[in-house]
Amino acid sequence: MKILVTNDDGIKSEDLWTLVRELREIARVTVVAPNGERSAIGTAVTLFEPLHVEKVDPPVAGVIAYAVDGTPSDCVILALGKLIDGGLDMVVSGINPGLNLGEDVYISGTVGAAMQGYFRGLPTLAVSTLRGSRIGPVTAARATAILAEKMAASQSIRIFLNVNVPDRPLKKVREVKITRLARASHINTVEEEDHEPRKQYRLVRARLSSAGDDGTDIEAVEQGKISLTPLYTSLLDKPPQRFLKRLCAELIQELKYGKSKIES
Repeated sequence: MKILVTNDDGIKSEDLWTLVRELREIARVTVVAPNGERSAIGTAVTLFEPLHVEKVDPPVAGVIAYAVDGTPSDCVILALGKLIDGGLDMVVSGINPGLNLGEDVYISGTVGAAMQGYFRGLPTLAVSTLRGSRIGPVTAARATAILAEKMAASQSIRIFLNVNVPDRPLKKVREVKITRLARASHINTVEEEDHEPRKQYRLVRARLSSAGDDGTDIEAVEQGKISLTPLYTSLLDKPPQRFLKRLCAELIQELKYGKSKIES
């Protein structure tokens, strides 16, 4: 299996390489990531300026890595269009240090990068965990590797999952749940600052205190569950519920007890 890994936090992100170390155990991994922080940039692409690519020395053996002076979406487009020969099996974006829940997915560079793989017919994962968590990225990396193997085994299903992982060790994850996007996870406010000779403004995002409706991604993570939210641009691409339920069952089995015993 050949996997492209990217992110929106830059090639030096520790959480990126935590993910790569885990995926390297199951696949040939190529990393193409921004050369610096590109968070909250959504699906932006660079159309009016040239892009530059630098091959970098990765901290994980056996991995090819490139840094790009563009957006996360640029990275995936470049990887698929020029940097990687012989095709790919999957695109994985993350691990993002900060949950991407509800309306956040529409501005997330993590999700935006994964979406470029989805647009090109590849199974994709966008993976996030709580900012500042030490154990969350470890759990997220292991969960992602398991999901990647299961999704690769079902190549006929076009699937794009937004994955949010709670701040819990592997064996204390309560459940894996198929969720829908909450209608909101943050509210936008504006702060005004008086800096002579003119005023300036800062956009501030504050997390809401409650998930609201049942079945949302926010509710799942607040309850210590891994949230898998299918994203799609057409109802024809909506993954079958039977497949999603099986994915959840096999993921929680392997996280808690090792290799799944569920029969094919």
